[in-house]
Amino acid sequence: MPPSSQPRPARRLALYALAVCLLAVAAAVVSFAQGSWLGIIWVLLAGLASNMTWYYARRGRTHGGSAGGHQA
Repeated sequence: MPPSSQPRPARRLALYALAVCLLAVAAAVVSFAQGSWLGIIWVLLAGLASNMTWYYARRGRTHGGSAGGHQA
């Protein structure tokens, strides 16, 4: 039984990074639709947020969501 019903820190960070990624993709689409080259910055931000999402999701699975690293 889990000690609390709150999401683990790594999982919560993964969800935040996913939200940033989706918003950056939407901003890139709008920028390119308006003919602005600023969309390139949004694409780069979406890539960074995507990598952060994978990192924190994987960290949450392998380490049990602990913020301090490995559990003994």
